[in-house]
Amino acid sequence: MHERGTELDDEVSFLSRPSAYRDGAGEVCAIETHMSWVFLIDAFAYKLKKPARFDGLDFSSAELRRRNCEEELRLNRRLAPDVYLSVVSLTREPDGRLALDGAGPPVDWLVYMRRLPADRMLDAIVTSGRAAAEEAPIRAVARYLAAFYKTARREPMTAVAHRARLRAGVQRDLQELSQPRFHLPRGPLEALAHDALRFLEQSADVFDWRVDAGCLVEGHGDLRPEHICVGREPAIIDCLEFDRDLRVLDPADELAFLGLECERLDAPWVGQWFLDAYIEVTGDVPPPPLLDFYRSYRALRRARIAANHLDDPHVRDPERFALRARQYLERAADTSGACQQVDH
Repeated sequence: MHERGTELDDEVSFLSRPSAYRDGAGEVCAIETHMSWVFLIDAFAYKLKKPARFDGLDFSSAELRRRNCEEELRLNRRLAPDVYLSVVSLTREPDGRLALDGAGPPVDWLVYMRRLPADRMLDAIVTSGRAAAEEAPIRAVARYLAAFYKTARREPMTAVAHRARLRAGVQRDLQELSQPRFHLPRGPLEALAHDALRFLEQSADVFDWRVDAGCLVEGHGDLRPEHICVGREPAIIDCLEFDRDLRVLDPADELAFLGLECERLDAPWVGQWFLDAYIEVTGDVPPPPLLDFYRSYRALRRARIAANHLDDPHVRDPERFALRARQYLERAADTSGACQQVDH
């Protein structure tokens, strides 16, 4: 749910003008996302949070948005230290005008970032057909990510709690995707959820073994190709900052998710490069059926997220999200049969 519409419109209008920025800006490109507005100016970017309130997320007050901006800065500096620069205030001046870091009281907050070259993001490299030629730098980013996982602090969680989280996630995905307004076939949905829950039960010892071995870390949470910059200095941006519980996971989960997203771009071998680097750097070899489970699990989750966009009355091109939900469900179905009990 979004509130404060008029105030947000005023802020977006102000930040869309070159004159809003110190020393001016040649041009401002304003990009709206589901939860933010991003303003691209010259070599920098500013992100303004929408006053949104969803299940598990609350940006409804300026103070809550400030805290989230601070958390986004802290968390993303783990994998992109030179990209996330600071948190800046949007102030209301005595004459009523808005200003960036002005003298008046803050009315909102923005994350100030260095702008990354669009053509160096992994999704752009893959979709432009440059992945094979860029194999060496892509593998370098993969080793950078693997080193992060290797040195990340192990997260304390019981095996029972970990499996319960996964079970609850599958059940929630099934419940929401089964809503009649999404027009998705219930039979295949129930079959997918049944296969995932059966694997969780029959292979409980595998999940328990991963937890007992200290595999759970505070990861990225939203590891997709569009968040990976392949450059001289690797950078992985836009982690899922608003819910720590969703960041605490097995790296096998994140790598399976990245593999799924690379498959969607018709480049499954790129996801394999990241898995290879993880195995090489950490010595940890996730069992293939576990990776299959996480791939199906993430496909269900992405289908739900795509479907939930249809509840936004302002969503543009709703059929695009309906198609995306169906495509993710097809990928989940392709994988769910491959999940088998694992010997370790």
